[in-house]
Formats: sequence, structure tokens, C-alpha cells
Amino acid sequence: MNNKNEECYIAEAELLKTLGHPIRLKIIEVLINNKSCVKNIWAALELPQATVSQHLVYLKNKGIVRSKRDGVMMCYELSDKRIEKIFEYLK
Repeated sequence: MNNKNEECYIAEAELLKTLGHPIRLKIIEVLINNKSCVKNIWAALELPQATVSQHLVYLKNKGIVRSKRDGVMMCYELSDKRIEKIFEYLK
């Protein structure tokens, strides 16, 4: 196996590790339908704001979501289109 293929496997494994948490999967499900502000995400999931925010930061750092400020609110959307397909396969 050449190094390029090995790097692809490492990146794919890292993506799967990032998705490997139930709360992050729930967040992704909310964001697949449309972009949403953090307040709406934690309300939809009925989870504490701190918990949702922590997972959103993790997803953002991994390049799965991106954020945009809308007044005082921070809104999120999926930034990696592969995630929608992966999520479809999981369902």
C-alpha cells in the first residue's frame, strides 16, 4: 500500500471517530434538515446548552460543521456533504 492510500484511511477513520457519539449524531440529524442556531439545537434535543455547545465545537474543529453569527446567536450548518450520505446509510 502506498502512503497516499494510508493517509486516506487515517482521515476516514478520524471522520468515523468524530461521528461515533450519539449526541453528535443527533446534532447532525438536526442540521441535515437545515441550518440552526445553537439555542434551537439544544431545545430540539432537550439537552443542556453546555453539552450541545461542547459537541458543536468538536464537530466544528473537525470540519463537519461551520458556524456563522446571526446577531447574538451562533448558527450552525453542515460543511461536509459526505456526512449526509453517511447518515443516510446509518438510517
